[in-house]
Amino acid sequence: MRRPSVDIRGPAKSIFRRLSAATVGVLTFAFFCVPPAAAVALPTPKGLTAFFDLECFRTSPYQPPAVALTVRHLNPVLANLPIETVTLGPREQLCVPVAKNNQAPPSPALDFLRYVDLSCYRISGIAVNAQLVLNHLNPLFQTLPRTQILMAAPQQLCVPVVKNNAVPPADVLALVRHIDLKCYAITPNNPLNLQVSLRQLNPVLTPVIPTHSAQILYPRQLCVPVQKAGDAVPAAALNLIRWIDVVKYDIATPVLPSVSLTLRHINPVLAGLPVEQAVLSGAAQLALPVAKNGNQPPD
Repeated sequence: MRRPSVDIRGPAKSIFRRLSAATVGVLTFAFFCVPPAAAVALPTPKGLTAFFDLECFRTSPYQPPAVALTVRHLNPVLANLPIETVTLGPREQLCVPVAKNNQAPPSPALDFLRYVDLSCYRISGIAVNAQLVLNHLNPLFQTLPRTQILMAAPQQLCVPVVKNNAVPPADVLALVRHIDLKCYAITPNNPLNLQVSLRQLNPVLTPVIPTHSAQILYPRQLCVPVQKAGDAVPAAALNLIRWIDVVKYDIATPVLPSVSLTLRHINPVLAGLPVEQAVLSGAAQLALPVAKNGNQPPD
């Protein structure tokens, strides 16, 4: 049985059209007025550096293309050191973010720290023989006494990568892709002899590397922030990166799983380098945040 059709005429038809147009207008307005995803807030220099803990793993051998890079120092304490050109040598380590003793970095620092992956390559260069006084920044170690060290010749350049193509959010990438650390040999090498528990922060490694103990032993390197020629670091990122100083300590850990990874460079200067295969074969060092000569990262 056919239903009777409804014929809307005259004023009723006009009202119907106006209501339909208004409904479409409201829906269109609502669609275009949905707020975009909120940008990730930047941490303060102090908030970022205080929890900048990296566990550095030995990697399978790899020789990248022999790229020459000109780097300059960013931290105010070392700003008078000369600009230097270095050549990437063999890859030696992959340093990844960790938390100590279940001490979770607070947001917004955590949003950035969990994506800091640095691939470290052997370099050589001029011995600067700089006398420095270091103090620890992480709350767990702030009560340790200050130490005087001699910063000698550079040994590594650590540059940002992503693992298994797990690219961080755009706001995070805008910072972490510019973190370059130049690591210098230091003396004396007095052991810290502290026991900590380390927990992975990066999403790629949290399922495969368990929380484990680590005995912190001898300090070997001071890694300081540098900028590569050709890398236009945004001012907001530069204001954070220039305060990242870490000391690498030898550590002793239980046997950890071997992990196979694909590494891709994310710094604009090195983005054209080939993708690398890396097998992590045990933790070698722990990088802990410090300040130099009393120049503390600002709040």
